[in-house]
Amino acid sequence: MTIHPTRWLAVACFTFLSSAALAAPFAYVPNEKDGTISVIDTATDQVAHQLPLQGRLGKRIQAVAVDAAGKTLYVVVRDDNAVAMLDLQTKKELRRIEVGDEPEGISISPDGKTLVACLEEEHAVSFVDMVSFKLHHKAKTQGRNPEHCEFSPDGKWLLASNEESGDVDVIDTAIFKSVALIKASKHPRGVGFAPDGKHAYIANEAANLLEVVSVGDWKVLHRIKVGLRSNGVKVSADGRRVYVSNGGDASVSVVDTSTHQVTATVKVGQRPWNMALTPDDRKLYVANGRSDSISVIDTVTLQPLRDIPVGKAPWGVVIR
Repeated sequence: MTIHPTRWLAVACFTFLSSAALAAPFAYVPNEKDGTISVIDTATDQVAHQLPLQGRLGKRIQAVAVDAAGKTLYVVVRDDNAVAMLDLQTKKELRRIEVGDEPEGISISPDGKTLVACLEEEHAVSFVDMVSFKLHHKAKTQGRNPEHCEFSPDGKWLLASNEESGDVDVIDTAIFKSVALIKASKHPRGVGFAPDGKHAYIANEAANLLEVVSVGDWKVLHRIKVGLRSNGVKVSADGRRVYVSNGGDASVSVVDTSTHQVTATVKVGQRPWNMALTPDDRKLYVANGRSDSISVIDTVTLQPLRDIPVGKAPWGVVIR
């Protein structure tokens, strides 16, 4: 049977588009002490390359974020008080955005219009326009040393966890002002929101707790005992689980959000911290700061799959 050339072309195009749509995402790991980004292919769980291709971004890098299109990576270069923009296609740095004194955590708003950076030494949060890439507002926090910044799913609220004062600022993003202060048990670190935006989850490192907070009145509803020095938080896409990394236990606690109970504990590398889930929620990637590795967890079996060597002192993971 002879197939018309145009039909061959249609089949080839369909195959190419299907393969592109099904291509596994990449995990981007900032190696704090190397000043480099390890790029992991989540299909093979191997490091594909590093960014920049030569040299390093700075003496100390921390949080990373990726735009919704998966084309641009944003990296905190703490020693430069800036956020570097990297083109993921050309693998080249585009520019640096000055954000303020001692940035650590960054986040991109759900609508993709704003990037925020927590400024530890200024006790403030910077708001950067994602079109002009210019700083347009700076909100002072009521607490001291904001570290992690996390938007609510609707983008109306921004939570900033304050390392020194042991509380969490609630910033109204419409007026760029802190309007409430959540008094955490001790030393709050990672923050996550339920997908429906009704609850926030805060890890408290010194108290070894995950705190469940109601959004709106900002009251602590539950305090869940997790592992030693709990620090990172990641909420599943369906909202049924919260994963909490325990820096002192070299483990991840799995919390059932319906019962507020720890249902499993998974061993990982030393000093786990920030984490990311693949878009299908089937694998959790955990940055192990003292093991210089990323642990990969199967979220169906809740078993560790492998450890991937990366650079020195990985700070976290973002996947797109």
